[in-house]
Amino acid sequence: MSDTYIPLEQYKRKWIFNHKDLPVTDEDKALIMPLSQKASMEVWNKWISNKSSCAEQFGKGDWAAKQDAWALPEPWQSAWDSEDPALPEPIAEHIKWQDAAKVYFCYEKYQVIETRWDVFVRNWKCFLFFDDGPLLISPKQKQAIMFLQSGEYQLGARG
Repeated sequence: MSDTYIPLEQYKRKWIFNHKDLPVTDEDKALIMPLSQKASMEVWNKWISNKSSCAEQFGKGDWAAKQDAWALPEPWQSAWDSEDPALPEPIAEHIKWQDAAKVYFCYEKYQVIETRWDVFVRNWKCFLFFDDGPLLISPKQKQAIMFLQSGEYQLGARG
């Protein structure tokens, strides 16, 4: 492994992918790749913001701070709490990425996980054990999702 990734076993939040109630297959775990702090910072600076380090700090000049970048919030908490493993329907409708599309789940500037869209879709509930404003982006796509602590998410487009 290069210095880009941290082995999942050494990731400080690895428990979210080892939770007994939300099992993640070994095949999927192999595709859940936490980035090192340096690599996380590079992804955040390039695709999210080179001024802010977390969602609460977005401001002037950040695409994510623009009102017209986001649709109205919709609830994710009820889907997360349900027995149904499916993503909330509006997300599945909005995001039409290829299964193998590279995605970054960005908790904050120094906490980013790289995976594939299909892996995220199957395991989205695990990623959301931490829900303080993370963003999901794909470098080759304009769509984005921000998950809010209020139990809502916003679909958006990167500028």
